[in-house]
Amino acid sequence: MNSKTLTSGQIAIMAVSAGVCVANIYYNQPILPHMARTFQATENEVGRVAVLAQAGYGVGLFFLTPLGDKINRKRLMLFLQILLVIALGCMALASSLLLVNIMSFFIGLFAVSVQIIVPMAASLAKENRGRVVGIIFTGILVGVLFARVFSGFIAEWFGWRYVYGISAGMVGVVTLALQLSLPNVASAFTGSYGQLLSSTLAQVRRFPLLRNTALLGAMVFGTFCSFWTTLTFHLSGPPFQYQTGTIGLFGLLAIGAALLAPVFGKQADKGNAKQIRLFMAFLLIFSVLIVKVFPLSATAFILTVLLLDLGAQSIQVTNTALIYTLDSTAHSRINTVYMTSYFIGGAIGTFVGIQCWVWGGWTLVTWQLLLWSSLAMLVLLLGLRLKTANA
Repeated sequence: MNSKTLTSGQIAIMAVSAGVCVANIYYNQPILPHMARTFQATENEVGRVAVLAQAGYGVGLFFLTPLGDKINRKRLMLFLQILLVIALGCMALASSLLLVNIMSFFIGLFAVSVQIIVPMAASLAKENRGRVVGIIFTGILVGVLFARVFSGFIAEWFGWRYVYGISAGMVGVVTLALQLSLPNVASAFTGSYGQLLSSTLAQVRRFPLLRNTALLGAMVFGTFCSFWTTLTFHLSGPPFQYQTGTIGLFGLLAIGAALLAPVFGKQADKGNAKQIRLFMAFLLIFSVLIVKVFPLSATAFILTVLLLDLGAQSIQVTNTALIYTLDSTAHSRINTVYMTSYFIGGAIGTFVGIQCWVWGGWTLVTWQLLLWSSLAMLVLLLGLRLKTANA
């Protein structure tokens, strides 16, 4: 199949595949206490599993995803997902925390296949690009959020190793579906790999909008990851004492916010990106204030999960729709710059969140969450003068 179009069925398969693959980065968050018990490790030691998954994803974003502009995106995607299946199998069988850490890094590294899917969808979408990208991101966001529910439930009933064994099977199924359904698209970049990486960095200099959205994305995702990682520790302790399955259910609450992603992509197509991002940045700050003021209220955490995820995911989808209004021949490289910054922010947010939890508990965690979200608002306000076709 060589048609440069996307049917509704192909879009659905890409969305599901993206969600299944990206979920692997987040399975570890609700099950960190299970891993700690298995290997008799401290919270700080086992917290590195989450940090390394984010770090591996960031490395893969910069060094692997630009290849989408140079070689066949479909083949690259399938190759990465085969390696992901192998890494997941090794994780399920890991006999030491060291091996778990190593496999966590490689799982993050190979899960970047999802960032081959997104620019491929954007390049094939002739019209309503924001809507199509929004649908793909709905799959991603549902995968991110459902990952916590799935891993918490499976770990509680069967053990954390089954989480990764089952995931290996799911990734294998979607890999086959992609092979059978997606078209092959010729790449546009003809230079060397070194020139490709150099060209990727050049996109930062080319587009002020890309610089601003990349920094904004880093701040927003830093808030998001720091909250969800430390939430597990907070809710598993007094006064809540929730089991991992119960903690995972908080992810279900946030899936409703993820399902709104195509709506915000469509609004970005209509030129409402600035208004959306400003309102959602305010929502992000407000959501953190709720759990800072009411740290022992389950109702407060339910409300914060809904509002924080709505704010973070809406900004993400709108940012992505904006950067795809730039050079269409460099979608993978532009996406690499944005998403590398995005996940570096997530890795730093996860690390800082864990350290704040160890040093000062939930009180210090919420202070740094306010710092992250306030910096996001500042970056957004500084970038308001940037002009794009859809901004």
